[in-house]
Amino acid sequence: MKKLDNNNHSVFKLNFHLILVIKYRRKVLDEKISNRLKEIYINIAETYNITLQTWNHDVDHVHILFTAHPNSEISKFINAYKSASSRLIKKEFPNIKIFLWKEAFWSKSFLLLTTGDAPIEVLKQYIETQGEDREKNAYSI
Repeated sequence: MKKLDNNNHSVFKLNFHLILVIKYRRKVLDEKISNRLKEIYINIAETYNITLQTWNHDVDHVHILFTAHPNSEISKFINAYKSASSRLIKKEFPNIKIFLWKEAFWSKSFLLLTTGDAPIEVLKQYIETQGEDREKNAYSI
C-alpha cells in the first residue's frame, strides 16, 4: 500500500511535477545557479505546506517534483517563488543580466502536472536524468 500523508482532518497524497522555463529559453543554468534556486525553493515552500521531492535542471529549465497539502495555495506559491528567485538570482549572479536584460528571469508560463498513477520512482528517474548534456550547451557565466 502507498504511504499517504495526513493532517488533523484528512488523508491525502498530492504529487506534482512542475517545469519552470527561463525567459526566452536562455541557457544560463549551471550547477551553482540551480543549487541556489533549489535553496530558495525550499525556504519558500515551507510557508505553503509544500515539500520538495526531486529537483533537477537543464540549461534552460528546471524540473521539480513536490508534494503538497490540500490547503496549499500552489499558484500563489509558484508566483512567490518565481518573483523571489528572479530577484535574488539576478542580484547574486549579475552576469546573468547579459542574457536576461529585463526584469524577468522566468518565463511567465509554467507547466504543472499531477502525477496521477505514475509510479513516483519512474518520475524521479525521469527528472534526475534531465539535462545530462547540459555542460556542453550552457553559456559561460
